[in-house]
Amino acid sequence: MNTAERLIESTRELLWERGYVGTSPRAVLERAGAGQGSMYHHFRGKRELALAAIRRTAEDLRERAEEQFGGPGTALDRITAYMRRERDVLRGCPVGRLTQDPDVMADAELRAPVDDTLRWLRGRLAEVVAEGRDRGELDPATNPDLIAAALVAALQGGYVLARAADSTEPFHQAVAGVLTLLADRSTTGSD
Repeated sequence: MNTAERLIESTRELLWERGYVGTSPRAVLERAGAGQGSMYHHFRGKRELALAAIRRTAEDLRERAEEQFGGPGTALDRITAYMRRERDVLRGCPVGRLTQDPDVMADAELRAPVDDTLRWLRGRLAEVVAEGRDRGELDPATNPDLIAAALVAALQGGYVLARAADSTEPFHQAVAGVLTLLADRSTTGSD
């Protein structure tokens, strides 16, 4: 991994752990094992490096989600695979956590990949729900946009509840609850 990549990866981890303000250039350089001038050789400053890191995190989230969304099975099977996939629950969502960072939210350019990714996630989930509805797997009255919003809210809210309780149980309950509600709309009898 070259120096620029090490800087981006280190920034990704630090943003997830500490947020934007807590991610100092010095901490990035130490984590990346890079020399003092290397950050400014590859990036104009902390903001540009943070933007590259946020974009990379967003891309990674999309790619990982698409593995389940584009996989085999019914719409409910694919949504369940996504909702129940392995996650570091107590660390929270690396994209969703950025919504709680006032410095990221105050900067339109830093906020854009966060908003775009969460909007993409709702849209992609709505597509999968619509596929299931259109194939007769879900009740014809199912509203894909509302279901997608509820699924994303359950995930993000589940992270918050888990972190507050210092336990993964509230997250798993939120996921199980929203999946139960979705399964109740199923016409195939799977859960």
